[in-house]
Amino acid sequence: MARTSTQYRCTACGYKSVKALGRCPNCGAWDSFKEEAPEAPKAKSGLRIPAYEGGGRIVRLRDASANLEERFSSGLGELDRVLGGGFVKGEVLLVGGEPGVGKSTILLQVAHQMLEQGKRVLYLAGEESPGQIRLRAQRLGVDESLELLRETHLEAILNLLEVERPDFLIVDSVQTLEAGSPPGSLVSVREGTAALTRYAKAYGVTTVLVGHVTKEGIVAGPKVIEHVVDATLYLETAGSFRLLRSSKNRFGPVGELGVFVMGEAGMEEVANPSAAFLAERPVGVPGSAVALALSGERALALEVQALAARTPFPAPRRVSQGLESRRVDVVLAVLERRLDLPLGNLDIYVNLAGGLRVLDAGLDLAVAVAVYSAVVGKPIPENVALVGEVGLAGEVRSVEGLERRLREGERAGFNWALHPGRVKSVEEAIRQLI
Repeated sequence: MARTSTQYRCTACGYKSVKALGRCPNCGAWDSFKEEAPEAPKAKSGLRIPAYEGGGRIVRLRDASANLEERFSSGLGELDRVLGGGFVKGEVLLVGGEPGVGKSTILLQVAHQMLEQGKRVLYLAGEESPGQIRLRAQRLGVDESLELLRETHLEAILNLLEVERPDFLIVDSVQTLEAGSPPGSLVSVREGTAALTRYAKAYGVTTVLVGHVTKEGIVAGPKVIEHVVDATLYLETAGSFRLLRSSKNRFGPVGELGVFVMGEAGMEEVANPSAAFLAERPVGVPGSAVALALSGERALALEVQALAARTPFPAPRRVSQGLESRRVDVVLAVLERRLDLPLGNLDIYVNLAGGLRVLDAGLDLAVAVAVYSAVVGKPIPENVALVGEVGLAGEVRSVEGLERRLREGERAGFNWALHPGRVKSVEEAIRQLI
């Protein structure tokens, strides 16, 4: 019998190699290759999961089922927003985040909401004991009819699920599954995710998988499992807030944002994020401007802060937090070249207050005005909000979702907004404000 050799796979992009490489030739990641042992022969378990619709046969497009997805609410408005309206029956989601960010907490709250809707919920615990989960659940007020299972062997899990058939399944975490390889290995993660996905689709069981995050801030082995699931959500910390983002969603918008705070009773929704992020905004201070940003489908009023300080070094520093640094560099170049603003001997610091990170071209105008205000030492009116992309000629260009942004500005109390319909250039905007 031919012997199957060990192979190695890049955890960042999935590239395979017969030996471990220091740097991936496909994506350039360093020290990203992990051993992927050959899959051991599997004994027949007797488990028979039905195939997908149309599995094993050719189906004409007109004969395929065109039923709309069956949705149901998560019980948390911010989570429903990120999901695109709620969970979908048979959907498989991957939730990632750093340790301690609150993944298990929010999922226990979701489990409680599902129980309140009369659904049978099974919490598959691979890391914590049932006693530990009960202690947290009691603090959160979770219905004690929640069913727990402490198991890591994939075959045993699937055999049990074949008999029990829950409506909602939580797997915490997918890295603890054992499937022909040690837990956490790429083989086990890939095989476990694929098997649970097949089960979820066959029986219409909505399944949530918890995934660990690497030191680079991505779910371990993203190219191995992210393409299998229907949606990938990331829970992250931003100051005192918890942000839930969607990086992939087959049933809703990508890049959508949900905002929470961690309280005594678990994750609490922030119904008005704009007011929360602007709560500590200083008034009458140079270098502060309010931008109407767009994160996914959600409009937010956020504060852009800028600080200019004389540099003791030959090369001045350009530091930006929460914004795309290349866009900030372009805005600074426009200010220096088109408006003759002297920046050559100044360190420039630009920050999106509140710990958020938003990659939105509509922030350009607010960045330009905030930096100009910081350099000349004059504040801008406190009741004005700004939105617009800045071009290389200094023009203010149109942006996506302008109406949504303006409505959010009015809701946040800003009765004056400068946008591409009112100003044609950065110079014109600054003349009106400073």
